[in-house]
Amino acid sequence: MFPASTVAVSSAPVATATPRFLRDHLWAPLALTLLASAVLMGVGGDQWLADQWYRLEGQQWALQNAWVTTHLIHHAGKWASSAAALAAIVLCTHAWRSERAAAWRWPLLYLVLAVALGTGLVSLLKSLTNMDCPWDLARYGGTRPFIGLFSIRPTGMPRGVCFPGGHSSAGFAWISLYFFALMVRPAWRWRGLGVGLLAGGLFGFSQQLRGAHFLSHDLWTLATCWAVSLSLHLLVERVRLRERSAAPGIAQEDAA
Repeated sequence: MFPASTVAVSSAPVATATPRFLRDHLWAPLALTLLASAVLMGVGGDQWLADQWYRLEGQQWALQNAWVTTHLIHHAGKWASSAAALAAIVLCTHAWRSERAAAWRWPLLYLVLAVALGTGLVSLLKSLTNMDCPWDLARYGGTRPFIGLFSIRPTGMPRGVCFPGGHSSAGFAWISLYFFALMVRPAWRWRGLGVGLLAGGLFGFSQQLRGAHFLSHDLWTLATCWAVSLSLHLLVERVRLRERSAAPGIAQEDAA
C-alpha cells in the first residue's frame, strides 16, 4: 500500500524552527491576516462585499436554498471532506501496524490530527464568539442589528454562531497537506496548499452567496486552520527529530 520508493523525504525532518521558516509560515501570514481583518472588519469591507452579493441576488439571498450552494457544495462538500478524513484515518492505522509503511506513520498521524483539530477548534470558536450571520441582520432582510466581535451584545438577544465560518473549515483544514508534503515530498507542498485553499475558498464563497457568512468569517477560519497545522507540524517534527537522534543506526548511516 505504501511503496518505499514513493517517499522522498521520510526519515529526515525538515528544519522548521529556523527564523526564516517562522517568518514565512508564522509572522507573514499573521501580518496579512491582521491587515485583511482591518479592512474587512474595521472599515466595513465585509458589509460592502455582502451588499454586492445581496444586490446581485435581487435584494434577497436567492441562493440560500439553491441546489448548487446547499446540496452540491454544502452537503456534498462536507461528505467529501469527511470521506477524505476517513481515508486518512484508515491509511494512518495501516501505517502504524505495518513495518513496511513505517515512514508514513508520523506524516499520516499529523494529517489526521491537523484536520480534526482544525475543524474542531473552529467549531469551538463558533460557540464562543457570539456573532450573527448576514442573513440574520436587518440590513439583509433579518431582524437583528449588527454587533461587532468585541461589542457588548444586548441582553436577551439570541446567540450568534457564525464566526468563524464552520463549513469552510472542512476545506481549509486540508491546508495541512502543505506540511504533510514537507514531511514526505517537499516539492508537492504547493499542490497540497492549493488543495486546501481551493476547497476552503469554494466552501466559503458558497456560504457567502447564501448569506451565511461574511468574508472575514472565512478568513479567520483559514487563519485558525493554518495556525493549528503549523503548530502541530512543529510539534511532530520535534518528536521525529528526537526519534531520529535516539536511533544510533540512522545516525551512523548518515555519518557514513
